[in-house]
Amino acid sequence: MRRRFFVGRFEGGAAVLRGEAAHHLGRVLRAEQGQLYELSDGESVWLARTQGVGRDAIEFALIERLPALPAPLRITLLLAIVKFDRFEWAIEKATELGADEIVPLAAERSEKGLVAASMKRAARWEKILMESAQQSRRLRVPVLHDAARPRDSFRAADAQVRFLLSERAGAKPMRDLLEPAAAAVRDGEPVNLAIAIGPEGGWTDAEFAAGLGCGFAETALGANILRTETAVCAALAAAQYAFGAVRQPDKLAGSGAEVNEGTA
Repeated sequence: MRRRFFVGRFEGGAAVLRGEAAHHLGRVLRAEQGQLYELSDGESVWLARTQGVGRDAIEFALIERLPALPAPLRITLLLAIVKFDRFEWAIEKATELGADEIVPLAAERSEKGLVAASMKRAARWEKILMESAQQSRRLRVPVLHDAARPRDSFRAADAQVRFLLSERAGAKPMRDLLEPAAAAVRDGEPVNLAIAIGPEGGWTDAEFAAGLGCGFAETALGANILRTETAVCAALAAAQYAFGAVRQPDKLAGSGAEVNEGTA
């Protein structure tokens, strides 16, 4: 499987990879001239061949544009801030599972010290999203928003389908809400989906009221109480399954293109 990297832009049949990604490709993976990789600028994907490998930049010549079909759904994840090791694991997996936007939430039951320190973690979180998007061969890196209060994020959510994960009795199973939502968009139109996941201890009554008042449906993933990061994986995997996201066929499979399988 070819590795994918993100570049700033394509220009004149060429592209340049810079920064930590260039260092990783050149120094860690030991890229050599003539090897093939996939490059994305967030809008299109190209097969490219290395032309020059430098210390801080790697130059590519573009060979062929690759298919990049639109996803059947666009996911906004509203995720309560929890202990950073668990939060970072969650956003990494959310990227692999197709989240397009991630909004850290300063929920009432989020630890105040973590909320206060979250601004200093933004650069690290951006790096995690970039690396995870490259590893999972995504078209673009998810957008990371500034931390916000749940009520503000609920109000700002631009989505036709909105779920508020809940551990309360009476919450509808997510399956019962996903199936009709997916059936309504089988004509090929993508759907915007917002999923809000709370902290340890769950949402407060005021947060439930705010979410429900903004059109979020209270829903549950099952009988068990899940940790925040577990709920992220379960909810996004269920959404991808319901909306039928599939891997695109490799247009170049069997094309005879020469690839150094050791590093490309």
